[in-house]
Amino acid sequence: MSIVGMKMDKLLQHRAIIWLLLAVNVPGTIYGYIWYGNQLAYTAAHYPSWLLPFVPDSPTASLFFTLALILLLYPPKTAAGISVRALIEALAVVTSVKYGIWAVSIIAAGGYQGGPIVWQDWMLMISHAGMAAEALLYARFFICRKMIPAALLWTLLNDTVDYSYGVYPWLPRALTDDVPQVRNFTFLLTLFSAAAAWLASKDVYPRRAQ
Repeated sequence: MSIVGMKMDKLLQHRAIIWLLLAVNVPGTIYGYIWYGNQLAYTAAHYPSWLLPFVPDSPTASLFFTLALILLLYPPKTAAGISVRALIEALAVVTSVKYGIWAVSIIAAGGYQGGPIVWQDWMLMISHAGMAAEALLYARFFICRKMIPAALLWTLLNDTVDYSYGVYPWLPRALTDDVPQVRNFTFLLTLFSAAAAWLASKDVYPRRAQ
């Protein structure tokens, strides 16, 4: 690794930088669940309650990444704790990459088909692109590689539930007649995200944040 790369790794692992990311991700995660409030309420009123955890995809991905940052700051010492950490990190990387790219792509596709793109959409595209970027940047500091297959299976299950029961994230109006294409894109993106997580991660125990 070059000197510049080593300095960048040291900077990214600095506790102040991680706390700064937490200061961004915690309120972003909370806002994400609030954003899904109407769909959660609609799902609760019209679908079985067990489907509710499958509705807020992006904020749950952000929650996984937030927990992964906390575990990077305070890594567990027991074997069970390390396994839980690895699973959370794997879920964080796979789902953050997947839903980060998904949201940007879907909003852009809706705009391409003639739907309006307002300032909230630009905010969502920027924040979701950031989700994917930070997950890929931090994957190499995580110990998630051995758990990526489990994260892949969970995300595929989530996709299956979303498009089998109709609880996928509400789409731009311009895409409401393109659900089969969105479904196929979603499944392919899950596979891509797992592959990206695998390539970006390392199967080593990282140093404690400085």
